[in-house]
Amino acid sequence: MPEIITTIAELRARVADARRVAHQDGPSDAPTGRVVLVPTMGALHEGHLRLVSQARDLGGFVVVSIFVNPLQFGPGEDLERYPRTLDADVTALEGLADVVFAPSASEMYPSGPSETRVIAGESGLLFEGASRPGHFDGVLTVVSKLFNIVQPDVAVFGQKDAQQVHVIGRMVDDLNLPVSIAVVDTVRESDGLALSSRNRYLDDDQRLAAVTLSRALGAGAERAGDGVEASLRAARAHVEADPAVKLDYLAIVDPDTFREASPDHHGPALMLIAARVGTTRLIDNQRLTT
Repeated sequence: MPEIITTIAELRARVADARRVAHQDGPSDAPTGRVVLVPTMGALHEGHLRLVSQARDLGGFVVVSIFVNPLQFGPGEDLERYPRTLDADVTALEGLADVVFAPSASEMYPSGPSETRVIAGESGLLFEGASRPGHFDGVLTVVSKLFNIVQPDVAVFGQKDAQQVHVIGRMVDDLNLPVSIAVVDTVRESDGLALSSRNRYLDDDQRLAAVTLSRALGAGAERAGDGVEASLRAARAHVEADPAVKLDYLAIVDPDTFREASPDHHGPALMLIAARVGTTRLIDNQRLTT
């Protein structure tokens, strides 16, 4: 089983010890002395485990953080009911993670919510940021804290949260943080639904409706060669055909800037979708070329 650590001081000491042992013992014990971090909020599913497996493949000492970060939840969001399954999570990480960092909110924010925040800027005000004001400021603040605590060489994130990956990557570049970002493709159910901790909120009928998101993205991708507007029309028509799915946003963006692609955009692009199925809000995305 991975070691469970709940305090910042103990984790820092453990990571420092792992680096020291790796350098002393050489390639036979830890090939690079690398430290790899996988930040999560727990309730782990196969998508998370794919991230951790990728981290393990990178070699070195693997730290998985499990922390439901209150700063990234707005009023009326599901902070209190967000699933917390630490025992099951630790069991699932056997053989994949060396350490699970599972701090309390008071450990991460001993004086209450931080006055000092990392601000996501304009990219953090779009799409998810528009629907969830302050969300990405909370994400960047906790990720920057984790980077400072663990000081990883590599951090691993999932493509399903594409905008999150973008703002974190920009933070790393803008602030010259000494960490590389690795991105793992979205893991899906056999019918195409992107794995998410929130899928467990769906009842049977809602679960059937939820696959509309990925099918809409597929419909958009099929028409991408006809241009941005044709691709969006095809995806939107697919969503509008299912009254159980309430669209929040649907957009095609330039993956380098995360700004909406112009109608005459040609080249790599990213289609984004967010919708509610019942009371559960789901997101997904699809790479395409217009």
